[in-house]
Amino acid sequence: MSVRPSALALAPLLLFLALFFGAGLYYTAQGEPMGFYQLRAPVAILPALALGLWLARRRGVPAQPTLLAGMGDGNIMLMCLVFLLAGAFAMVSKGIGAVDAVVALGLGTLPPALVLPGLFLVAAFVSISIGTSMGTIAAVVPIALGVADASGLDRVLVLGAVLGGAMFGDNLSIISDTTIAATRSQGAQMRDKFRENLKIAAPAAIATLVLLAGLGETAPAPEAAEVSPWLALSYLLVLALAVAGLDVVLVLGIGLVVAGGFGLAVAPDYGAVEFAGDIYAGFESMVEITLLSILIGGLAALIRATGGLDWLAQKIAKFARGHTGRRSGELSIAALAAGTDALTANNTVAILVSGSLARDIAQRHGISPRRAASMLDIFACVVQGVLPYGAQILLAASLAAVSPLALAGSVYYCWLLALSAIVFMLWPARKPAAAVAPAVD
Repeated sequence: MSVRPSALALAPLLLFLALFFGAGLYYTAQGEPMGFYQLRAPVAILPALALGLWLARRRGVPAQPTLLAGMGDGNIMLMCLVFLLAGAFAMVSKGIGAVDAVVALGLGTLPPALVLPGLFLVAAFVSISIGTSMGTIAAVVPIALGVADASGLDRVLVLGAVLGGAMFGDNLSIISDTTIAATRSQGAQMRDKFRENLKIAAPAAIATLVLLAGLGETAPAPEAAEVSPWLALSYLLVLALAVAGLDVVLVLGIGLVVAGGFGLAVAPDYGAVEFAGDIYAGFESMVEITLLSILIGGLAALIRATGGLDWLAQKIAKFARGHTGRRSGELSIAALAAGTDALTANNTVAILVSGSLARDIAQRHGISPRRAASMLDIFACVVQGVLPYGAQILLAASLAAVSPLALAGSVYYCWLLALSAIVFMLWPARKPAAAVAPAVD
């Protein structure tokens, strides 16, 4: 059943953001150090779900089936499974002393100023190799937390470096689902999109490395701990399997078993009871993010079914038709990708939802398919990387027990990527726009 586009359909998301961020800002202003944890996000979203269900019924949409279909979406369930396994792996690795082993082996010889840039580069390499920011965060964040604690660096700063590297790789990797979705929807060749994308992402990455090197200069060198180097093998195995392209669920599952095995064999006073307890403790640490992901999936489905995304697309298309030239077209594609991602909290879904409209805008404004694909992917990546209720920040924040909002402000790469992309959009084109051929399937 077709439903007319409606701005009112966006009201549930706005209500959730107002409650969650409003309460967090209020309690923070009152001097509460954990202001954003006074009203938990899974609770703050409940009134928004109630409003979404009511709007769905008013518009003749099957409210409860739509909600349940969104909550049980395969991508959402896979995300939740990754959350649980990542929590278990992080807790077991910490319990057996693997973090201390990594710090002792690698960081004692690393100059303090290179700790943050090094973490960015490691995350970027893993992410571009495996094509997923979520898998990268799950594999690298436990190591980064050990680095933060050993070197005295702020956890938020360290996780911001890892998140930036993860989003860099996810945006550029030729096996990333966002890259595949962007190129397919725009009729672009993968290699052409990669080259176009790299021209925009490389300056942002270089600027990020310089910034992180400056921020890390005052960090004291971590002290080596007396631990068995064998305990670090679980991390190395996870990284190797991830780079080899193995599914992230299998990577985390194998890493969990290997970490437990090394703990039982090498770590003193670590037995089967401790292993099982750490697994469950890891699950418990992910309860909040798992609940929120499921509920956000349902909310996004309600907003989509009641015409919220269609309304947003309609407004952006109207702007694009009212303005001519390459710049206005690229700005329209950027706004479309960013706005859709903010509503769906999933950059792949955002690209899939907005791809056809972006392609129409590109053809109307003489934008090449590779350029359109790059802008679509970049701005979905930018918003996803700084979205406090997005899966990437929620996973990292849950693993580190830090505020998602504080973490969003420290993902410097995504902010610099947005700036770089805007500069490229405003830069004069080398060739006349009219010479660009329309995209074909």
